[in-house]
Amino acid sequence: MGNSYAGQLKSARFEEALHNSIKASLRSSSGDPQPIFTQLYLEPDQYPGNMDDIKPKVDLYMPCGEPKGQDLLNGQASNGLEELEEEDDSDTSSPPLPYLHQGPAPDGCCTMDGFCQAGKDLRLVSMATEPIEVPAGFELVGAKSSSVPEHILVCAVDRRFLPDENGKNALLGFSGNCVGCGEKGFRYFTEFSNHINLKLATQPKKQKHLKYYLVKSSQGALCKGPLICWKDCKTRQFSNSSASTSKPSSSSSLSSKENGGTNGHSSSPFSLSGTVVKCINNVWSVCAVPTALRVNGPTNGLGADGHPPLLSPSQVSLGPQGQGYRTSDLGDNPVSSAMISGPPKKRHRGWHPNPLVPVPPTAVPVSAIRPIVCSPGLLPVAGVLQPQPVTAGETVIVPDNLLNTSGVRPVILIGHGTLPYFYGNVGDIVVSPLLVSCYKGNQLTEKTLASLGLTGSQLLSVETMILLTLQYLARLGSEQIPLREEFEQIVLKAMLVCPGGPSISPAQLPWLARLEASVSGGSVQVLVTYNSLGEGISESLRSLCDGPPYQQCLPTYVVIVCTSKMSGNEFCVLALGKYQARALAEGMLTTNEFLKEISYELITGKVSVLVSHFKTTSLGDNLDKQLVRIQRRRKGQVIQPFQGDVTDHIHSQDAATMVPPSESGELLSEMFQIHPPQLNVARSLLSQVCSIADSGSQSLDLGRFCKVDFLVLVPPSHILVNQTAQRIRQSGVLVDLGIEDASSAHQRSDKYVVRLDGDVHGKMEAFMGKVKQNPYTLFVLIHDNSHVDLTSALSGSVCHGELQGLADRVVNCQEVLEAMNLLVLQVSCFPFTLQTRQSRISVHNEVHWPANTDSLGELSPKELVYFGLRDYSSSLQWGVASPILRCDDAFEKMINTLLERHPHLHSMVIRSYLLIQQYTEAMMALTSSPSLRDHITPETLAMVEDLISAPGREGTRGRGHMLLVRVPSLQLAMLARERLEDVRDKLGLQFCFAVLLGSPAAELSLPRHFANRLRAWRGCEIEDWVPHTYEDLEGLPCIVILTGKDPLGETFPRSLKYCDLRLIDSSYLTRTALEQEVGLACSYVSLGLVKEPCRSMTPKDPETDKTSGRQDPDLELHMDLERPQSNGSAATRGPGSLAENRVSSSDIPDSSQKPSTSSCPPGGKAGSIMMEDGTGTTSSSPRRVKQECDSLGSATPRLSNAPASFCSSSSSSSSSPSSSSTQRPSQSTQCGRGSKSTRVSPRTVILSRAAYNLLAGESGSQLSSFSLLPHADVGWSSPLRPLFTPNLQGSEQSLFYRQWTVARQHHADYEAPPGPHPRRLLLSGPPQVGKTGAYLQFLRILFRMLIRLLEVDVYDEEELEEAVTDMSEVTPPASTQWPDIEEIRKLPFDLFPRDPKFRRASAVYTDKMPKGLKDPKLEGESKMPGKRETVSIRLSMFAAHNAFHHCDQCHHYCEANPATQLSECTFHAFTFCSSMLGEEVQLHFIIPKAKEQHFVFSQQGSHLESMRLPLISDLSLLKSPIFTPTTGRQEHGLLNIFHAMEGTAHLHILVVKQYEMHHYRKYWPNHILLVLPAMFNSAGVGAARFMIKELSYHNLELERNRLEEQGIKRQDVWPFIVMMDDSCVLWNAHQPQGNSILTNVSLKTVLQHMEATPKISLYAMCGARKWSSALARRLPALPFSRCHLHDFVMLNVELTQNVQYDLNRYSCEEVDFNLRANSSGLLLCRFNHFSLMKKQILFGGHKDFLVKPKLIVSVLPPQYICAPDSEHTLLAAPAQFLLEKFLQSCSHRLFPKAVQNSSNPVLSIDSYLNIGPEVSVCYVSSRPHSTNLDHQGLVFSGLLLYLCDSFVVSGLLKKFSFLKGATLCVICQDRNSLRQTIVRLELEDKWQFRLRDEFQTANCSEDRPLYFLTGRHV
Repeated sequence: MGNSYAGQLKSARFEEALHNSIKASLRSSSGDPQPIFTQLYLEPDQYPGNMDDIKPKVDLYMPCGEPKGQDLLNGQASNGLEELEEEDDSDTSSPPLPYLHQGPAPDGCCTMDGFCQAGKDLRLVSMATEPIEVPAGFELVGAKSSSVPEHILVCAVDRRFLPDENGKNALLGFSGNCVGCGEKGFRYFTEFSNHINLKLATQPKKQKHLKYYLVKSSQGALCKGPLICWKDCKTRQFSNSSASTSKPSSSSSLSSKENGGTNGHSSSPFSLSGTVVKCINNVWSVCAVPTALRVNGPTNGLGADGHPPLLSPSQVSLGPQGQGYRTSDLGDNPVSSAMISGPPKKRHRGWHPNPLVPVPPTAVPVSAIRPIVCSPGLLPVAGVLQPQPVTAGETVIVPDNLLNTSGVRPVILIGHGTLPYFYGNVGDIVVSPLLVSCYKGNQLTEKTLASLGLTGSQLLSVETMILLTLQYLARLGSEQIPLREEFEQIVLKAMLVCPGGPSISPAQLPWLARLEASVSGGSVQVLVTYNSLGEGISESLRSLCDGPPYQQCLPTYVVIVCTSKMSGNEFCVLALGKYQARALAEGMLTTNEFLKEISYELITGKVSVLVSHFKTTSLGDNLDKQLVRIQRRRKGQVIQPFQGDVTDHIHSQDAATMVPPSESGELLSEMFQIHPPQLNVARSLLSQVCSIADSGSQSLDLGRFCKVDFLVLVPPSHILVNQTAQRIRQSGVLVDLGIEDASSAHQRSDKYVVRLDGDVHGKMEAFMGKVKQNPYTLFVLIHDNSHVDLTSALSGSVCHGELQGLADRVVNCQEVLEAMNLLVLQVSCFPFTLQTRQSRISVHNEVHWPANTDSLGELSPKELVYFGLRDYSSSLQWGVASPILRCDDAFEKMINTLLERHPHLHSMVIRSYLLIQQYTEAMMALTSSPSLRDHITPETLAMVEDLISAPGREGTRGRGHMLLVRVPSLQLAMLARERLEDVRDKLGLQFCFAVLLGSPAAELSLPRHFANRLRAWRGCEIEDWVPHTYEDLEGLPCIVILTGKDPLGETFPRSLKYCDLRLIDSSYLTRTALEQEVGLACSYVSLGLVKEPCRSMTPKDPETDKTSGRQDPDLELHMDLERPQSNGSAATRGPGSLAENRVSSSDIPDSSQKPSTSSCPPGGKAGSIMMEDGTGTTSSSPRRVKQECDSLGSATPRLSNAPASFCSSSSSSSSSPSSSSTQRPSQSTQCGRGSKSTRVSPRTVILSRAAYNLLAGESGSQLSSFSLLPHADVGWSSPLRPLFTPNLQGSEQSLFYRQWTVARQHHADYEAPPGPHPRRLLLSGPPQVGKTGAYLQFLRILFRMLIRLLEVDVYDEEELEEAVTDMSEVTPPASTQWPDIEEIRKLPFDLFPRDPKFRRASAVYTDKMPKGLKDPKLEGESKMPGKRETVSIRLSMFAAHNAFHHCDQCHHYCEANPATQLSECTFHAFTFCSSMLGEEVQLHFIIPKAKEQHFVFSQQGSHLESMRLPLISDLSLLKSPIFTPTTGRQEHGLLNIFHAMEGTAHLHILVVKQYEMHHYRKYWPNHILLVLPAMFNSAGVGAARFMIKELSYHNLELERNRLEEQGIKRQDVWPFIVMMDDSCVLWNAHQPQGNSILTNVSLKTVLQHMEATPKISLYAMCGARKWSSALARRLPALPFSRCHLHDFVMLNVELTQNVQYDLNRYSCEEVDFNLRANSSGLLLCRFNHFSLMKKQILFGGHKDFLVKPKLIVSVLPPQYICAPDSEHTLLAAPAQFLLEKFLQSCSHRLFPKAVQNSSNPVLSIDSYLNIGPEVSVCYVSSRPHSTNLDHQGLVFSGLLLYLCDSFVVSGLLKKFSFLKGATLCVICQDRNSLRQTIVRLELEDKWQFRLRDEFQTANCSEDRPLYFLTGRHV
């Protein structure tokens, strides 16, 4: 740096004048600039425009500035090129000349740079590991060549010609050897420089070119060591590419972190002592190393602000005046000009470095950022085993005693450009990369710029950045520190508003910069240099040291700007404000690091000065002596614990035995209540699990599981384990899931909670063993508070006593990731660290707590609502006298004074000691020394006064409040506990309140007398009961000192009134760190206490939706999931209206008379459990009953005027089951007075100034906590990003963080696989909102759903009672196994369709009508369509399944082989002639290759000839082909009968409509499809049955012909087919022995049994009965019966050849067919010991379709018909469908005489139509020889002729008698046939017709309407 000052002035005279001017201005007291500065800088023309001719000569030859590619984040300081050359003796103002005396190299010599003339490599990189022989007395040194600036050349030089450590005693001359070729004895440096090819442009000088000593690293490699100290090398540079370390005792380690840093990963310590520096990268210092000693170990040195004059004249060393001086920059400010005055240009030989700053032998590079921290896109520095080429730069010596002298540890904020290397007392400075990323706009990608709405042209210039920085710093308040996120927003705004920024010339920059700084009133100063930043830093540090100790008016910030022609403008910021420097430095430490620092300070006794300070009281008395005096004065008396005043003293033994009056009779067994928001969240989680299962990614198959098991992982806190186990116990979830029985659940609940500590691995192994052994159990691993310790297992270590990386080892281990039956649910109130770009959780798998606060207005003021972080912030606008979020300003003032006095100590240590003293003196002031009151802050006094006096107030029964003091450091917390206990005991307060240490590592320990008091309040009988959770301390006056790195989610009782967070200061600069501290205070409060502005509660902390079960449409869908739980959980009632949380009279003895408190359950815990985390209970913890359901019995209203001390806002419940009360979880009263109803107030939070500013940010000037870096383990992905708006919902917030944050290198997600894990979910909700309750409820409804998946709703309807047959007529059959053909023939056919599905259809008249029908009630209810009864049945192994079923056994049956495509099926047309249709019919078969063996093809193999049929004599397992007609149910139809057939080979054919063929092919690629012709697309099920039967008969004939040729008799071919609905799910067999036993059997069993019936071919149809639960109660009277068969029939197509299904029918086609078959004399046999279950399928199977009018109007069934040729609205629907619907609903108009008149039925000939349930139909066949009911004496009320054929003749009709006024309805295909029928049947003889009685169905003529005529009998 020596002589290369850019901007040097030509005239020495002018320099001298200038120098005098500087001196004068420094000495003058006024700060007015001297005119000479103004002239110099504001009139640049006086200055030569071309600087080249004034540069020192070396500038032309040595590159200067920073290589472009170098980055400040690569783990080492980014330094510019090697510093400029040492002074030389040539005239400074003459232009530099090349060195001419150097001769050419001899011929044949090597002239390559870095090699000697003998061609040997001399570069350190190559020589590092070579063995080098060094003669005695010689040293290895490094020479620098301008031609290879990146390399150091190794030389051996005689030690005598090198200087000692003070830069003296070097002999003149030179003696050296070449280590390359071994040539010795170079006597002249010129000769030597030629030999090693230095190729110098100036005269060779050893001082210039021999730079460094070379030393061996710990690996034995040669590396660059300390600088050679030629004369004054205080500004010389030392360069080292890797962290070096030596003795840890004095080691200093680099700990800078990019705004947030890492947890416990400090980088390598550096040595400050010893001459040998070892190059080791990433060495961990395990012993307690003071952070304060680390290189830039950012600790201490924060102080109050003030704006002092920076320098005094003595600070600038000026040589004799005769020499010329140069200045770097002549500012318009005396201070800045003094700072930049460099050392003299020409010096006397005797001028030595300032003796105040001895040069240490070792220099340390201060890196900008810790090596382990990796910025996106940059690799971390690898462990360096050999020296790397290092860019040159300059060196700055940090003066000794800098901190002691100045009282401040300066923080250098890296700006833009090259920082120097630092050596010397580097522990006293800190280099911070806080704002560096803001200056890196040029590194933004196009994509990022576009997302910010910017283009590359809008990036700001360095000059604009400098001015913005100045502007920002100048506007910061005196108690504010710069925040990266805040400045980034300023930069972004500047880019958007002013693209590119104004162009600023180098000459304008200095004065513009000063202009910006001038508004700060001296707190920001600008220092301009022309050479390098190091020069400015060096001067600033020196001036700090040389000034008077503890100068009172340092500027807060000095902005050093270097305007160099070579390297452009560079700048950095020096923070010198005592408060700011300390806050910035401490803010750089991670939590682990500052806790280590605190431990170190306590262990090494650095705090002794503080201890001695606090030995005296604020009045100057000796504290301990005064306490002893007070103790003696008491003489064994103590202050009465409660029901008295602090002045009342009693004997200590009496006090110990004092117990508050017991509150027996008010016991309430512990209950757990689920509130609507928790239920909604549980449902959201469930629906998320369902969508994972439905996603098609095959990652979760819910159909496999029949059980749910779980494990909860919690952070390592004993209290949290107890609390979670208590929640599990009280919720009854273990019993509900069936994993424990009621007796063991209580003891075993803690087995389901595991702490993440050293024992976790064994427990996890056991759990994973269970996961592997139970593949049909769905396990849920719940990782609660999952944001705590997300360190990667690789970088995990023991840090501050805690194991790290455990969560990663457990949750992200391969076994957990791969287990297909394991879901991982991560639960967190601060999920930001899980929401980075590398997140393992899909954004779709996040469930956020509902933000519904709209209903606040409807709640009563006593209702409890959630009060969270945002509400605390907005409470500052309430304008109340005592805000609930406060900053203790008096305390902050005291702290600032102490911080200035003790710059060496960490601020938290100082805060803790002051806090202890404040509490100590407050106790003394309130008991014995009132004079101390004035020295205690009002906040402290109020808290302690409340603590001591509340239990004495009337009506409290000794209950008081909890005061929570947060002390993160365990050592400080123990100290505080010990001190406060000691003072309390000496003051006689030991029975008034407890002092507890709340450490995660320990259980609660409470003196016996306090535990007795808690037991009395709880009415607990158990002698040795002790509290296990903080909630158990409800009502106990106590101070809880909560320690530990993070709060871990423990819930505090409602009696917690104050949270003292005054220790939480500027070290907590990430969102999670800050918000989780304030989260301790979040809770549920009475709505009436939430002030008006808070009504617009922010989305972050929502809660309270008041929807009751019935209002919410979603509830309907899930109703089944919350069915009554198992009886095992007494606490958990079964559901009804889910939102009804009422107390039932059966649960609480006499609850209407008095409020109740909780008893201790058998296990001895009576913890309160409400909405999770956080909702405590009343002071005596009465709890509401958990009811997701109706209460048992009617609920009695509870009184709500109980004494406030133990009654929370009671819910008065109505006894009507419909009323729904959404009682919020109860929470503790703040103080109990009188007997009015309790109001729950928010807790009061007392903060430090730094935290208060951030939390009040929304209203204040600084940014708010939510804009901070979300977590210390993540980093921003880009230097700039859009503004984070506070009202982002959970999901939007997640998307923001997923785009703009990345996991740091030590984060567990850093090396996460590219995609998120499919079975991982995240539940996030604000702290203490009730997440535990929600996830326990989720487990419960997940289990219900799995059971529901394994269950199916089947119809459960009892058959209409059969008339009891006279058993004497019928002899009981000999065998009950198969029917006897003779016996069956003797049975009468039961004409009445008894199946309940025909309840809405017309009854068929029979001699013995069922009793039910005569009951007018039936007719009455028929007006309303009734809902059919169903019951839920567990599927057996023989069930039929739909397309959603997947299992290992049947996947080949229904799923297409990936190798085979759909094209593997063959299409075949099959044509035959239908006599019924009178035309050819063409059907299409789609036959998969695997099924072709069931068919016969022609010789060519292309033409389908027939479907193979077995012989009757075949012993093959199953003979009958199964046909299933199906429509609209490709997913839901039960078409997978693999299990029902027990995997046996069978022939199953799906009969589908043409337009649905593709859907069925897609879902059932391995099934044979029979596709109906297109003309049946709109037909009903009758058409499908008709075609199946026609096809089957035709096929039977073809097969008989084929087999006859093979010599087989025709009658031997199997004639049966099975026709089965697509909703048949299960089959049962009924054993008749004794009581009826029902067993599930397979379809195969049923078919085999039926097929084995003797003389089977004589039966026309066989079938089974429909199941109903009544069957289990009583067996059918007969094993077989002749009656209607449907749903599942085995049909003999040969016998029924002449009986057809009506192909036009949409409904009742089976009854119609059965009646016709029976009248033809055919046998129908029902096997009564088989029953069939039919599943209720709500989709498809449409017997029905939407009737659309041609014009859009609504249509009712009466409008389905109209007069012929009328203008009626025409309908787009088939005629038959309209007719059937019309007849069903309007029969009372057609047959008025028949309505509710079963003794006079309507006569229907040859067909059965449903003409409404009020009308009975008598079926008569017109066929000759048919079997009909005896109708003698029967008088009919009407006649129905439907499409009658030629068998119906007039003679037949004359046989029947009709009532007078009976009605007739004749239905025909068209008007013509209608008239012909009237004439042919001679109807006009007996019936009277009118013209207006002719009608048609209301469809258009192309749809061929049906016509009918009505008439009356005369």
